[in-house]
Amino acid sequence: MNKKSIIVVFLASLGLFSCKNDQQQSAKPIGSYKVVKLEKTSTTLLAEYPTTLEGIVDIEIRPKVDGYIEKIFVDEGQEVKKGQVLFKLETQTATQEASAAKARVDAAQVEVNRLIPLVERNIISDVQLQTAKANLASAKSTYQGVIAKINYATITSPVNGIIGTIPYRLGSYVSSQTAQPLTRVSDISSMYAYFSLNEKEQLDLIMNTDGKSFQAKIAQMPPVNLVLSNGSIFNQTGKIETFSGQANTQTGSFNVRASFPNSEKILRSGNTGMVQIPTNLKDVIVIPQKATMEMQDKRLALVLDKDNKVKAIPVKVREVPGGAFYVVDEGLTPNDQLIIEGVGILTEGTEIKPVSVKYDEILNPTK
Repeated sequence: MNKKSIIVVFLASLGLFSCKNDQQQSAKPIGSYKVVKLEKTSTTLLAEYPTTLEGIVDIEIRPKVDGYIEKIFVDEGQEVKKGQVLFKLETQTATQEASAAKARVDAAQVEVNRLIPLVERNIISDVQLQTAKANLASAKSTYQGVIAKINYATITSPVNGIIGTIPYRLGSYVSSQTAQPLTRVSDISSMYAYFSLNEKEQLDLIMNTDGKSFQAKIAQMPPVNLVLSNGSIFNQTGKIETFSGQANTQTGSFNVRASFPNSEKILRSGNTGMVQIPTNLKDVIVIPQKATMEMQDKRLALVLDKDNKVKAIPVKVREVPGGAFYVVDEGLTPNDQLIIEGVGILTEGTEIKPVSVKYDEILNPTK
């Protein structure tokens, strides 16, 4: 082979290598995505809603009269009984007023006593006596008002409960117009948990509950759980009691109240947490909402075909309260390989490398 032929062969080989290299560079790598094999299941799904707790009675303690705090008989967090003395305001000025008022009552009574026999003997007219009696009644009213003021200076608890924060100290001047109350007394033998549902969630919950009337449906709702702020579940279940009569016009949400027994006084007013509402499902296919997408007027799910390629399937679903899952009514069947990762990115016909996930893990991600 001459020198010219060697050069031609070399250039041809170089060209073939370059083409092969370009093909390798242009070939896209196969991505890995999570896939779950569907099956029919009977399960309980929990929808969670942020909540704030209050005692069944939560009363602000405010003074009815003005004055300086002379004594504080309780401490924050203390359990008190109805009628127990909480605060005493200074009454020195009121006591002096009471003495003066009592003296005016006595003087008015003396005047009435003096005029009675004179009227009986027709020495003076009855008008003078009636005027004296009116003055006596006015003096008594003034005196009783001062006594009531003194009594109001001793502030008692209107209910059994727990003392809240006490922002004032001895010597603080307080009045009925003071911005902060003296404290709050909360009856926490049972607790109210307040939370909100949007209009769709409210309808889903009501329509999926047995009962011929709204109140009958509330009565049939399953017990609810309370997840405390530290992540633990409260040891007593609660009951949904009320829905607000109309949706909030600004937020479109309904206020809901559930009650929880609290005999051990673990829960306190102001605590926060999550109310869990269970939805019991029987013999259905459940999929995560995030495993579907909307295209025009259809909802689509992505499944894997026998060649590990993506296939889009139209599905009919209904939402489970809580906004995380759908119950599939049409479109998917048991043993379908549902793609639960990359939805919205993957296109039909794309080959992927499936990463199998257990069905139970998507229904109970916290396990």
